[in-house]
Amino acid sequence: MASLISALSKINFKTLLVNFKYLPFRDAIKLPIFISQKVYLMDLKGSITIKGEIASGMIRIGYGEIGIFDRKNSRSILELRGKLIFENRAKFGQACKISVGERATLTIGDNLLVTAESSIACHKKITIGHDCLISWEVQIMDTDFHKIKDKTGRITNPDKEIKIGDRVWIGSRCTILKGSEILEGCVIATNSIINKALATPNSIIGGNPAKEIASDIEWEA
Repeated sequence: MASLISALSKINFKTLLVNFKYLPFRDAIKLPIFISQKVYLMDLKGSITIKGEIASGMIRIGYGEIGIFDRKNSRSILELRGKLIFENRAKFGQACKISVGERATLTIGDNLLVTAESSIACHKKITIGHDCLISWEVQIMDTDFHKIKDKTGRITNPDKEIKIGDRVWIGSRCTILKGSEILEGCVIATNSIINKALATPNSIIGGNPAKEIASDIEWEA
């Protein structure tokens, strides 16, 4: 009964809008996507695909609380002009921001948890693997947002794909920039900046510039 009441409390206009706008009726009626009232639906011109078995509330955006953040005065943002693909379950906590640009593809692996106040800006392609944990105030961006051109008109800072492997833990206030590749099993230490492909799986990576701190590690959720 408690779980039923909890599910019913999440049925609001935004939840209904996102499900019935993006999903086939047979899936939308199950309400697999819960959207908090605290989510600002900024742009809804893109598409959402769910590859896993459809279940109520398997994807949640804007729910949950982290004690050090003010849920009352913070909100999430969903800006969707490209493709958003969910392999299965995912949770984006309070005040998380998701922006997918036109012709861009953001793919989210099964069982992703983003705790709070983190942002993903996808203008080209970002892929996040299964069982990943992203802590608070993390920024993931495959773009510089503003183009820089040389005297011939050539763009010198094009958008570049980001790849994050399975079972990656990204610590608080990290920045993952365009061209980054993080292999499976890695832990990214708090406040680190990643801007390139990392060569070793199951490692602790930290610093600015980022470097390997330890190898052959295993972390527990």
